[in-house]
Amino acid sequence: MRLAEAEPSPPPQLQEEVWGLPFELPTLAYVVHPAGNGPFPLVVMNHGVSLDAKQRSFFPLVEFRDAAFWFARQGYMVVAPVGPGYGGGGFDVPERGLFGPFFSHVGPCEKPNFRGAGLAIATLDGWIIDYMIARKVVQPEKVIVVGQSAGGWGAIALSSQNPSSVRAIITFAAGRGGRVGGKPNNNCAPDKLVEATAAFGKTSRIPMLWLYSENDTYFGPVLAERMHEAFTAAGGDAEYHMLPPVGGDGHFLIHSADAMPQWTSLVLDFLKRHP
Repeated sequence: MRLAEAEPSPPPQLQEEVWGLPFELPTLAYVVHPAGNGPFPLVVMNHGVSLDAKQRSFFPLVEFRDAAFWFARQGYMVVAPVGPGYGGGGFDVPERGLFGPFFSHVGPCEKPNFRGAGLAIATLDGWIIDYMIARKVVQPEKVIVVGQSAGGWGAIALSSQNPSSVRAIITFAAGRGGRVGGKPNNNCAPDKLVEATAAFGKTSRIPMLWLYSENDTYFGPVLAERMHEAFTAAGGDAEYHMLPPVGGDGHFLIHSADAMPQWTSLVLDFLKRHP
């Protein structure tokens, strides 16, 4: 008698929620996780930035829902904060040097503060990680941080602080100062960006996975490779992949559901090697 083939396991049911996070800069977050109370391993997902105030006011609650769902289906609780000053928000705490209307500004290209802009996002990530651990809904020391564009730059900055709870970091098209004036491949002080990347690499010891696309018009292959070389030469631990072109602009790799097969296997392999 022939044994019946085993049926594939159904995908886990997911819960989507919106949380208000009670930080010094009040923050909304999109949250998705497998059904149940956990505790789950945690993924914090950082979005990019916009220099246009009108675009920031209409910022979506979640930029990359398909990617968030994918991580949740792997068993993670995903927390994707909407940065202060986005989606109509804007909260100042001037006595702490925090200005919500445009969180994580780099300033003028003549004197960009790439380091400070990255550390601002890293600070928000730290608040989220500590808050979620304190609520006992996530597993301590089972935290992954994922970031796209400026959010990826913030994740690189976070890696320089080596928080003990973070076991791995994954970035998509990470950087700052791309497309100055809206012009493709027109970067704000690229040499200073490479210098800032090296500075973060000096103290960064968290395993990282850096993903870029060949047709990224913000951080193209030449600049991305320079950043990676500077980071690893300084002591940082970053695995680097340049992926094939994605759509009209590979900078939005993580936004594209069609592009997910390009990166999901790389992420699974990376996380398997860094449990």
